[in-house]
Amino acid sequence: MEDLPKIRDKARSAEPENKKFFARLKKSVPRGLDDTVQRLHVEAFREIDCLHCANCCKTTSPIFRQHDIERIARRLRMRPAELIEKYLHVDEDGDHVLNSAPCAFLGPGNYCSVYEDRPAACREYPHTERKRFHQVLDLALKNTAVCPAVFRIVEELKKIY
Repeated sequence: MEDLPKIRDKARSAEPENKKFFARLKKSVPRGLDDTVQRLHVEAFREIDCLHCANCCKTTSPIFRQHDIERIARRLRMRPAELIEKYLHVDEDGDHVLNSAPCAFLGPGNYCSVYEDRPAACREYPHTERKRFHQVLDLALKNTAVCPAVFRIVEELKKIY
């Protein structure tokens, strides 16, 4: 397993280089970028087990959309307003996010207690399996310091492009 503090330090050190690299990718999106990212995603997750890491759940909050709130509230047998009052607040962007980290739904063994009903942002994380990857480069830059898989994918992308 990769050492998370080292990954964070490496990501901070690589941030200026990654910003320039991503600016270049945004300006001229390489043909086949999505396929390359998908391949690198599969390769990274062959070696990285999210249950051994869970750094995303321990350090960041997903955005909770209204349908996420309703679905999780139903699962927990509470009203959406109760879920919001107990677990969420509105951030500076006007989005519902967790009150604190680690995630209140992160349980023993790094298992998510609401996994089947987790927010869409959690389902899509770390956003390296999506089409039009170039549209989430700013998010990918942030995620290099959180997710060892994203850090690895970005490092490989720099070698290719």
